[in-house]
Amino acid sequence: MTAKDLTHLHAETLDDLPTLTLAELCRACTVHAEWVIELVDEGIIEPAGRRREQWRFYGYSLQRIRVVQRLQQDLGVNLAGAALALELLDEVSTLRQRLAAREDH
Repeated sequence: MTAKDLTHLHAETLDDLPTLTLAELCRACTVHAEWVIELVDEGIIEPAGRRREQWRFYGYSLQRIRVVQRLQQDLGVNLAGAALALELLDEVSTLRQRLAAREDH
């Protein structure tokens, strides 16, 4: 196993495990909890846990929040628009992965 494989494995593990509390996520992204709750309500990020006190966020939530911040700051996109943009970016990523898998075979 190469160092690249280990890095990829480590990153996947961090994304698969809900590790960040709401407060930790807010600190990491320098945002208010109310804004994160709006992201959850909009379906942009999904916490594990039913009640806010139990919420734990996955590592990929950090990346999604940063993308939303950039969309809002740079383009003035509202949360609904950011959710749509993220959905389209996810779809493009999935299609690229499928294409790469086809090219490997």
